[in-house]
Amino acid sequence: MKKLRLIHLPVMIWLILFLIIPILIVIGISFLQRDELGNLVYSFSLESYATFFDPLYLGIYMDTIWLSVVTTIICLLLSYPLAYYIANASPKIQTWGIILVTVPFWINFLIRTYAWVLLLRTQGTVNNLLIALGWIHEPIQMLYTKGAVLLGMVYTFVPFMVLPIYVAIEQMDRRLLDAASDLGATKWRAFLHITLPQTKSGIMTGCVLVYVSTTGMFVVTDILGGAKSAMLSNIIQSQFLGSRNWPFGAALSIIFVVTSLVLIFLFNRAMQSRYLAAREGK
Repeated sequence: MKKLRLIHLPVMIWLILFLIIPILIVIGISFLQRDELGNLVYSFSLESYATFFDPLYLGIYMDTIWLSVVTTIICLLLSYPLAYYIANASPKIQTWGIILVTVPFWINFLIRTYAWVLLLRTQGTVNNLLIALGWIHEPIQMLYTKGAVLLGMVYTFVPFMVLPIYVAIEQMDRRLLDAASDLGATKWRAFLHITLPQTKSGIMTGCVLVYVSTTGMFVVTDILGGAKSAMLSNIIQSQFLGSRNWPFGAALSIIFVVTSLVLIFLFNRAMQSRYLAAREGK
């Protein structure tokens, strides 16, 4: 037991120094005030949290939640069939499949995002192709829209969903599928009652990774959404770096963390309920 504690000691020190203490500092700053020059005033105040309930910031907050949830759902719908195909393919196809999924990580994130600007702008590749095919007569405004932001988010975070699901499918007990086949279960029924429950951990991990990463992303919205699209992360960035309103930026950060934890908890409970229902239905 003592040896086990010594092994955990470096991890605990790391978490305390770089996770718990920074969070406590941010919480403390969120209850402070600032003067006209943006300097912190060490006086307790709930003004920053009250400002959050302004219709402007509430609207941005709801847009952030909506975009993050929709991105997570689309990534899941696209990634599960792909991960399932790769996991059940031959070893050679599996190797190439994983390589192709991870290829985007080999290229700088900003370069990949700006590549979408070249594709989606008014005189970009997509509009020129559609005009050449005769499908449209005038360029369509694709860039600086919510659709462009959603496309950029899905493109960016699909690998974060594919890899955990692929690992979960690889580790599942396939003997249960053989037993289900011997007992006359259809492939769809075997998938619902055996494959899906056993890959719940991969789905959970992928959804958490995509959701948290999406809510904290501000580069894609800045480049592909422009001034017409803003997320809570963009507001937090501007409060710390532009407006020098650290208390309000800290308050938004705490609200973001708390709501993310609540949504992840509710999603986990829902997944557990569906898993238990599937087990009882077998």
